[in-house]
Amino acid sequence: MSDTLPLNAVVWAEIPVTDMDRSRAFYAAVLQNELQLEEGGPNPMAAFARKDAETAVSGHIYPGKPAPEGTGPTVHLAVAEPLEEAMERVTANGGKLASPIITIPAGRFVYCLDPDGNSFGIFA
Repeated sequence: MSDTLPLNAVVWAEIPVTDMDRSRAFYAAVLQNELQLEEGGPNPMAAFARKDAETAVSGHIYPGKPAPEGTGPTVHLAVAEPLEEAMERVTANGGKLASPIITIPAGRFVYCLDPDGNSFGIFA
């Protein structure tokens, strides 16, 4: 392996949303973590939780135009177990479940749609 390979090939994810307040509340409820509002850049954004907010990157939501329902990229987000409780938080907060639970060697996840139709996964 090359010494130039990054720790992770994917370093950042951006999810376009039509209503920042609604989307911040949705993702905060599902993930049980507040999204930090940051307005110092060219666009307002709300960053997903990360262990070291000064140096770590994770991704964010921002005002934008989502792809048609379920057609854009899928970002997978970590949730605390049990996964079933996170699934209930998705539907209770205006999202949709788009698959049954899928088990892989690394854990379990389910595909979902946020209130704007953005595809995302929750992983535990």
